[in-house]
Amino acid sequence: MKRILITGALGQIGSELITFLRKRYGNENVIASDIKLIPEEMVDQNRPFEHIDCLDAQEIYSVIKKYKIDAIFHLAAVLSATGEKNPQLAWKVNINGLYNVLEIAREYKCAVFTPSSIAAFGPSTPKDNTPQETIQRPNTIYGLTKVTGELLCDYYYSKYGVDTRGVRFPGIISYTALPGGGTTDYAVEIFYEALRNKKYTCFLDKDTYLDMMYMPDGLKAAVNLMEADPSRLKHRNAYNVTAESFNPEQLAREIKKYILDFEMNYDVDPMRQAIADSWPNRLDDSAAREDWGWSPDYNLEAMTKDMIEKLKIKLNIADK
Repeated sequence: MKRILITGALGQIGSELITFLRKRYGNENVIASDIKLIPEEMVDQNRPFEHIDCLDAQEIYSVIKKYKIDAIFHLAAVLSATGEKNPQLAWKVNINGLYNVLEIAREYKCAVFTPSSIAAFGPSTPKDNTPQETIQRPNTIYGLTKVTGELLCDYYYSKYGVDTRGVRFPGIISYTALPGGGTTDYAVEIFYEALRNKKYTCFLDKDTYLDMMYMPDGLKAAVNLMEADPSRLKHRNAYNVTAESFNPEQLAREIKKYILDFEMNYDVDPMRQAIADSWPNRLDDSAAREDWGWSPDYNLEAMTKDMIEKLKIKLNIADK
């Protein structure tokens, strides 16, 4: 990778991937883009940003040609809970947008990273140590688009030789960007509410296990896969990756180690609970470990400690 385009760069993952890649490849070699306008405080001529609607192929074409892009991190997407409220939009953005990117990558010989998700699995998938290759029958529109996206990327690799790669992300936890309509959002919201109000009402049941990952590990997984020797990649689209699996009650107990009077309550949202119940408890990521050396740096304890330390600074909350 020499010149990189990020679509959906103002989202939860993209907003941190920009910084991660620019430190690695140089500010001028990483072009951020989003359908949203860049905040004024982020405008910097040395850190290029382009307004792109991924449904407009011509907008993508113009940026690819302008900057001579050779790798695309395609992150623009409608997430799980938001997708269930507007499934037509989710299909349109997640599939038509990806198709546009793949077609352009085919013509300009770009490598493409497209994240999949644990949402690509469904109720009939084995929930514990979910295999790399297994039944994928999701019952959400977001999950359907992720399975379709995996197959579409496989097709463009086998049919046209497009260097497509991806991982199945679990829930992503970050102190930098707020979540954007996902089922695992509680695991970010809880930290903000614990620090600000010392209480949180969770929309998932206390015993709901979900695969999770701290953002630094998510960035590491995406970039390490794109930098991996292609001859070692047996699956490409998309590798299971995981770091930690826990339920809301376990996360609350960990937070209480730092905020002793933190109080956890529950008001279960049936829609998001049903989505969470259809997903695996924990993925088997042995294929990623074997093929390109994947290994996370954070577990629940290390992630919680770092989240609280970083959010105290961000929210200007002093220790008492």
